[in-house]
Amino acid sequence: MADSPAEFTVSLAKDETDLREAQALRYEVFVSEMGADGALVDHHEGLEKDQFDAFCDHMIIRETETGRVVGVYRLMRSDQALAAGEFYSESEYDLAPLTSSGRRLLELGRSCLHPQFRGGTALFYLWAGLNDYVSEQGIEILFGTASFAGTNLDALSGPLTVLNQDYLAPEPLRCRSRRYQSMDLLPADAVDRKRAMVDCPALIKAYLRLGGMVGDGAFIDHDFNTTDVMMILDTARMTARQKRFYSTDKVKG
Repeated sequence: MADSPAEFTVSLAKDETDLREAQALRYEVFVSEMGADGALVDHHEGLEKDQFDAFCDHMIIRETETGRVVGVYRLMRSDQALAAGEFYSESEYDLAPLTSSGRRLLELGRSCLHPQFRGGTALFYLWAGLNDYVSEQGIEILFGTASFAGTNLDALSGPLTVLNQDYLAPEPLRCRSRRYQSMDLLPADAVDRKRAMVDCPALIKAYLRLGGMVGDGAFIDHDFNTTDVMMILDTARMTARQKRFYSTDKVKG
């Protein structure tokens, strides 16, 4: 994959050193900032890792000037999931609607940006790199869990209700939470939709801009201190405008 120009470069991890840098950023964001934990988290070395890392591709965004890793995305194709035994999110959602579709899948996970680079152009570089990867690999459906920080459903009732009411995936693609938590928490007329969308994490809003949909029900992940939703993006349903949103040209202009 060719590196992106200008202030950031995007590439896939090539060796163990690259992977450890990705895991170090994940530790900073998921463990130190969000309070997550896991069986394979290395608190001594400051690395957030799990058993799926060895089977995945790891997209890394570096600040060109310093070379430091400021963003990561973990990518798992269908063939990689077969080697690993399952997709990461199969522990949270029934993926049968996707895995039985016969279409080429890509699971997205462990997406994070360094706090200094949130809300800027770095996220566009990640999406542009992802667009290149999807094209190269012939991916048809992208999916993965996206997280709200915390597990307080009262605080998340607005965003979860809007996602359920306005963005529910069609039945053939609708994955259901294995530990089902309804997202239909408020009556439609009780939701401040503008506020709800402001309160959605940037990653979820990016999925939605691209035509993304959500699965049925949330999953409360107490280990990661998050409330997860399943995001599903069918590339065949994307409009030309949505495709331009995460094209390489977005970061070249």
